[in-house]
Amino acid sequence: MKIGDKVRFLSEVGGGIVKGFQGKDIVLVEDADGFDIPMLIRECVVIDTDDYNIKRKPQAQPEQPKKQVEEEPEITYRPAETKEGERLNVMLAFVPQDVKAISSTDFDAYLVNDSNYYLYYTYLSAEGKSWKVRAQGNIEPNTKLLLEEFGKDILNELEHVAIQLIAYKDGKNFTLKPAVGVELRVDTVKFYKLHTFRESVYFEEPSLIYDVVKDDEPVKQYFADANALKEALLQKKNPEKPKSQPIVKPQKHNDIIEVDLHINELLDNTTNMTNSEMLDYQLGVFNKTLNEYKDKKGQKIVFIHGKGEGVLRNAILKELKSKYRNYSYQDASFREYGFGATMVTIH
Repeated sequence: MKIGDKVRFLSEVGGGIVKGFQGKDIVLVEDADGFDIPMLIRECVVIDTDDYNIKRKPQAQPEQPKKQVEEEPEITYRPAETKEGERLNVMLAFVPQDVKAISSTDFDAYLVNDSNYYLYYTYLSAEGKSWKVRAQGNIEPNTKLLLEEFGKDILNELEHVAIQLIAYKDGKNFTLKPAVGVELRVDTVKFYKLHTFRESVYFEEPSLIYDVVKDDEPVKQYFADANALKEALLQKKNPEKPKSQPIVKPQKHNDIIEVDLHINELLDNTTNMTNSEMLDYQLGVFNKTLNEYKDKKGQKIVFIHGKGEGVLRNAILKELKSKYRNYSYQDASFREYGFGATMVTIH
């Protein structure tokens, strides 16, 4: 397969002309509408070859003096630049391979480069206080790149990931962009819920997308430090209550009420809030929910707190042991919520 060949897709309707390649596995195919579609090489079959692009050895001409034969320049595919593409917009996306079997399917992780810049990237996951490289390389402008395929058995490895980026343009002048290093908390519970995967302009299938860089600004997420939270809990002070947002009404799922205690689900803005204030707010939602359903004997409530450092989970267990001794509790279903949820039964 080479540039100029006409190919047909094996697993879906369509095809077009080969315009370029990305690495060893991806071919860029221009369809009838002029759009360039990245496709796995193994998912394409050549139906018409472009003999013009086949390189041939020059015929020998003994009567002419020997001279070096210049090779044809290699054709390099470069997507068209856009005005909006001068700002970096980069995303980490997770796409289920079979969205109709969300409880058992494997997933694909993609890096989406919606900019005019080439990006040198590393994709890492945390292992305690150290990091493991999961993928690294270059991604071309205005393209998406498959980073890895994974199953639910390794979801715990993806709770804390990082993306490092260096942006540049090849063969032309460009505006210098600062190097980017962004850490992300991936809510692994969402991989068990169909409604968290949504339509986007980047994928034909529903996907879960995390912003890495948005309009040149690296995304910042909150990361709780376990030691700092413990120290804050021991301090005897009454911090000013933060401005709160209305609590999202708990959702029922098979007669089980679900309450997501992740701080970004409870508050739109946590700027200037200390770790202690955020923990107090989460526990306030926990206590308010239990008080609201205290008269409904047998009611089961799942509190989604995430695995993280275990600070919120330990604080919840402490509340249950001291204030709600008559209530029973246990880890919620791993199949439904992973390792990051506790189910409380009202008695």
